[in-house]
Amino acid sequence: MHDPQELLRPGARAAERLKRRHYALDTDALDKAVRRRAEAIAHREALRARLNAVTKQLGGRGTRTQEDLDAAKALKGRIREADEAQRTAESHLRDLLLLVPNVPSDEAPEGGSDEPPVEIRRWGERPEFAFAPRDHVELASSAGLLDLPRATKLSGARFAVFRGAGAALERALCSFLLDLHTKEYGYTEYSLPYLVTPEAMTGTGQLPKFADDLFATRVADRDLYLIPTAEVPLVNLYANEVLAAGDLPLGLTAHTACFRSEAGSYGRDTRGVIRLHQFAKVELVRLCPLDDAATQLQLLLGHAEECLRRLGLHYRVVDLRAGDLGFSARRTFDIEVWLPSQQGFREISSVSDCGDFQGRRAGVRVKRGPRKEYVATLNGSGLPLGRTVVALLEQNQRGDGSIAIPPALVPYTGFHTIEPDGGTLR
Repeated sequence: MHDPQELLRPGARAAERLKRRHYALDTDALDKAVRRRAEAIAHREALRARLNAVTKQLGGRGTRTQEDLDAAKALKGRIREADEAQRTAESHLRDLLLLVPNVPSDEAPEGGSDEPPVEIRRWGERPEFAFAPRDHVELASSAGLLDLPRATKLSGARFAVFRGAGAALERALCSFLLDLHTKEYGYTEYSLPYLVTPEAMTGTGQLPKFADDLFATRVADRDLYLIPTAEVPLVNLYANEVLAAGDLPLGLTAHTACFRSEAGSYGRDTRGVIRLHQFAKVELVRLCPLDDAATQLQLLLGHAEECLRRLGLHYRVVDLRAGDLGFSARRTFDIEVWLPSQQGFREISSVSDCGDFQGRRAGVRVKRGPRKEYVATLNGSGLPLGRTVVALLEQNQRGDGSIAIPPALVPYTGFHTIEPDGGTLR
């Protein structure tokens, strides 16, 4: 959420900068809401001051007439009305602010999703084959790693069942990624709830904007949401807390299931496991002072890239254009992995700097000297298990249908190769 004065301050150029992400800030409505709140606060304070004066005057008099008591009672009634008017004004302003996306960084490239992203670098050699490469569904199904028909029987479209070596590969990948991030990069691992409150979803920007893209549940009188990413509970671990400056930066990681209805993506990536309603992911979150965010963004990007480098997967990094940024991000680098079956790159990780946008919404602050400031939050996938398995299968396939396991993953799988005859391992 934003400081409304900062959005309206001419020098901040907020409306102009928000246009870069194709968002039109209604400054008239915002200014009116700010003024309405200020007037409501001033009116309430004036009434309370008047009541205090009347109470003091009556106390000094020693005796109170019925007329005095009736006047004081009427004044208290007006104060209750003023309290309600103030709450209404504050709620209206908050509702407006919650729908305003983060202001993009001036460093985010111009343009939108209809333009090619700005490529920063590529890593690794693109795999070349002397045969027509098969896609992950063919490879996994023939080796008995994936059972999509039974997943559909259980839950409907856009769910997956990994089995045998496929399930083992996913589990091994998860352990490899968590070990890398905790043992080498110093992240603290968390085991988290998959159900969170509406306040937690609001804190990281999923609500109210993306209510239609979330899985919600109601038990008795409790409204809870299935998390779309571990970013939600990880950031909200510190909601409404004041952190010590010496404790920052914080690096947090978790392996969770993620749930997304994928509203608006009907008909896209319906084959296989690239776009599912439920998928597993290792998430990375960093909290730091706002003036350290740019440094932490590059650090986080490096951590996510190293996952793919250790696995020997060909990828590229792109700098998202301002018009293609997510709601909470002010700058984002996407990591895209090469898929031979599509002869193209597909996103496997988004690494984002949210500035203090989520810190304000969730109320996470840091004490630096006499001041308390909102923290900056950063997040990135490190990595989604399903899409990483897709890339591993496709980039490491052989002409006989077998699949090679990257050396870095062998200590976790216990096998070097998956054979095509129903998943024999060796």
